[in-house]
Amino acid sequence: GGTACVVTGQPFDTAKVKMQTFPSMYKGLVDCFVKTYKQVGFQGFYKGTTPALLANIAENSVLFMCYGFCQQIVRRLVGVDRKTKLSDLQNAAAGSFASAFATLVLCPTELVKCRLQAMYEMQLSGKIIQGHNTVWSVVKGVIQKDGPLGFYRGLSSTLLREVPGYFFFFGGYELSRTFFASGRSKDDLGPIPLLLSGGFGGSCLWIAVYPVDCVKSRIQVLSMAGKQAGFMGTFVTVVRTEGILALYSGLTPTMIRAFLANGALFLAYEYSRKLMMKQIDSY
Repeated sequence: GGTACVVTGQPFDTAKVKMQTFPSMYKGLVDCFVKTYKQVGFQGFYKGTTPALLANIAENSVLFMCYGFCQQIVRRLVGVDRKTKLSDLQNAAAGSFASAFATLVLCPTELVKCRLQAMYEMQLSGKIIQGHNTVWSVVKGVIQKDGPLGFYRGLSSTLLREVPGYFFFFGGYELSRTFFASGRSKDDLGPIPLLLSGGFGGSCLWIAVYPVDCVKSRIQVLSMAGKQAGFMGTFVTVVRTEGILALYSGLTPTMIRAFLANGALFLAYEYSRKLMMKQIDSY
């Protein structure tokens, strides 16, 4: 599921990070795509793909594993049998709990991804003299400058994004599946309803938490140039100096990516889960 998400949405994610971190450099999505292609070629859209793959595979593996555990916790809290189907709201709460665990594996890999994606702009703006163009050089730079804890720059803002965001993510997904099932079992839905439900869930997540993600990207990227203020300090600085709309820079590529990538994510997740369950049942 994580692999399908990255392959589908990486170019739009790259545009999102560039526009969030350096909004004055780009007039919009098309301008960002054109300039990126002229500056660094087609491969520029896939900068940070390796850590993005690691981030999404690690995050979604932990997220969906913990989602199952958290569903059982929610069942205990509401006092129902372990095989009882949860409501859409209860599934949303379980997803929100699960995201807190996923954040711990997501934050380090996402920091490396964001830095690789915005490396060209950091050099162009004069914030750093020499950029790192490989995953290993970024990792080495973080360890040398800040030590292992340097990978957790932006952890609080990642948590602030993930916990409420995944409430809307799983809530939107389950609500949409309920709508398409219209009384039938949600497990019998075909690929198109699953794609649309996943896309709707992803859209709900990003609409709800986009300003928080913008602050997170700034902290993780700009901390390359020196000590960066925390979440509230960065948030206030952006609003004062650039206005509230700066927190929504890169929203267009994010919404396109959210629908496409999360549709692919849930489609791959549901079908791979069913395949694995069949293999287990056959034994």
